[in-house]
Amino acid sequence: MSETPESILVLGATGTQGGAVARSLLAAGYTVQALVRETGSARAQALAQEGIELVHGDLLDRPSLTYAFSGADAVYAITTPFEHGAGEEERQGETIIAAAGDAGLEWLLFASVASAGRAPVPHFISKGHVEQLLAASELAWTVIAPSYFYENVLGSMPAIRERRLPMAVPADKPLHQVALADLGAMVAAVLARRDEHLGQRVEIAGDAPTPAEMAAAFGASYEAVSLESVRARSEDLFAMYSFLSAQGYGIDLAAVRARYPEVLWTSFAEWASRVDI
Repeated sequence: MSETPESILVLGATGTQGGAVARSLLAAGYTVQALVRETGSARAQALAQEGIELVHGDLLDRPSLTYAFSGADAVYAITTPFEHGAGEEERQGETIIAAAGDAGLEWLLFASVASAGRAPVPHFISKGHVEQLLAASELAWTVIAPSYFYENVLGSMPAIRERRLPMAVPADKPLHQVALADLGAMVAAVLARRDEHLGQRVEIAGDAPTPAEMAAAFGASYEAVSLESVRARSEDLFAMYSFLSAQGYGIDLAAVRARYPEVLWTSFAEWASRVDI
């Protein structure tokens, strides 16, 4: 294939990450398709109205994926453990890789997570297993491994409106993270530099503010959340926040910014200033 693909199929485009990537690629001039289970859903139709072609398929349906992949130059593949667990995420990855082989796909970009394979977090481990399968395959591949998303904090919007930011990470612990729009721009940058990224794994972060600094960006006060209270809700999230509170991602921000100068790399404070509270 040519250095830069023209048609990109995005899996998970009705979700936050996939939607952001699909829209960024569309803005960058790519022909973008979105794999969806329900073409008539409100989220799918919103994508269609923006000029993204809808393709019906399911992450566990190999024939549907093979058909969808045959119409794209490259695929940005997102898997999820949050519907039926990490085991199903691994099955999704296996199906995607098999279908890519069936379709003769020229480039598979897998959306993993920073620190996959070294952090004792269930959904980091499952993504790490998919990465291993991908590396053992005969496909042309690249792993895109983002850190925490700025947008995760929006789940605390009711508290932020009360000038509080509850977080289960210590106030002074830097938290590597990235804006979804910058992730999308980063994927566009990778697509434009295919040969450089084949067989490569790229971890992504645009900033590393502490939770105290994150709260201050909203004019709020940091509020500690105990890890045990997180555990009562989810063992997976407990493991993730335990990792982030201790070791953390450890991404070299300067190196990421230097390698991809075409990305704006919005700081958390800049991003927060644009949030409608």
